[in-house]
Amino acid sequence: MFKIAVLNRIAPIGLGNLDREKYEISDDLENPDAILVRSTNLLDMEFPDSLKAIARAGAGVNNIPVDRCSQRGIVVFNTPGANANAVKELAVAALLLTSRDIIGGVNWVHGLPLDSDIIKEVESGKGRFVGPELYGKKLGVFGLGAIGALVANIATELGMKVYGNDPYLTVDGAWRLNHSVRRAASMDTIFENCDYIALHVPSTPETKGFINAQSLAAMKDGVRIINLSRGDLVNDRDMAAALESGKVACYLTDFPSAEILGMKNVIAIPHLGASTPESEDNCAIMAVNELIDYLENGNIRNSVNFPEVINRKHGDESICIIHYNVPNMLAQISGALSAEGLNIENLSSRSKKDMAYSVFEVAGSCPQPVVERLSRAQGIIRVNVIKNR
Repeated sequence: MFKIAVLNRIAPIGLGNLDREKYEISDDLENPDAILVRSTNLLDMEFPDSLKAIARAGAGVNNIPVDRCSQRGIVVFNTPGANANAVKELAVAALLLTSRDIIGGVNWVHGLPLDSDIIKEVESGKGRFVGPELYGKKLGVFGLGAIGALVANIATELGMKVYGNDPYLTVDGAWRLNHSVRRAASMDTIFENCDYIALHVPSTPETKGFINAQSLAAMKDGVRIINLSRGDLVNDRDMAAALESGKVACYLTDFPSAEILGMKNVIAIPHLGASTPESEDNCAIMAVNELIDYLENGNIRNSVNFPEVINRKHGDESICIIHYNVPNMLAQISGALSAEGLNIENLSSRSKKDMAYSVFEVAGSCPQPVVERLSRAQGIIRVNVIKNR
């Protein structure tokens, strides 16, 4: 029986996919095979040797020590696209909120004295909340993955001229885009041309703080910036200065902080990007299914630290090996299995940067001493054996 540690509330519809005859669900970390998590900080957590996988019900994995997990042979999954529609819809609201001072207007109306002539007050005071329409304006979208592509497409439906920048755009991703979305070959193209800028990139060493004094200076005066991705993409001190000067007309962020709340012309939302019941259900189902597929079948899909490999189950057993991406590794493993008289009926192997994952489907059964020797071999991180029949 597999033990799954559930560290946050995971939608019941997802947990319902775990067969209770095969899986024990718990909220403790005593020798789990896998962890299901949303927001719990795992960065400083010690993981037991039993842990094989972590699945985050969401896209970002900033709360997971991915590099340390790689070194331990722990596969980290996320759920790309599961919350994409929820974030897209919030992005539409963000475009409107940063354009028309709806929040300011609502707050003003609710503050009017009840014994005053409300209709007269509204007609005389509404002019202070005037804002531009979206139609015909230029939107720059950084990141054209599952979410960014949806935002770019719906913005075209609103009559906006959309520019997209994504150096890692895949062919499938390009097919998802509306044909009218313009390719911005450089970030400067967006900075110099766009009235609105939406951030939909992950937080990486390359993207952290890329909205800073230099990039802000390159933008159009009065630009409106929407950040529904990660708070640290924006240098808060530089943003405060740009808001104060009027360079940025409005900054909407889904990641409030004490510093942000003190800024002029900021709309701070309490991290609501994926906060819909539909999104939570989608993320839970996807995360649970990824764990099931890995633990029971040896398949890796949507991992942030290991490549996608699908086990075809042609043999009696699948010997699933996580190892470093170094020369001659497959030959060494094949030789060790052949020396035991095991016929390799199928081999699937792929690498992702320094890491690799190989599945050897063999006829017969691999003796435990061989598994242990492989586990100790130089360059091999973890060996899991899955019985196919």
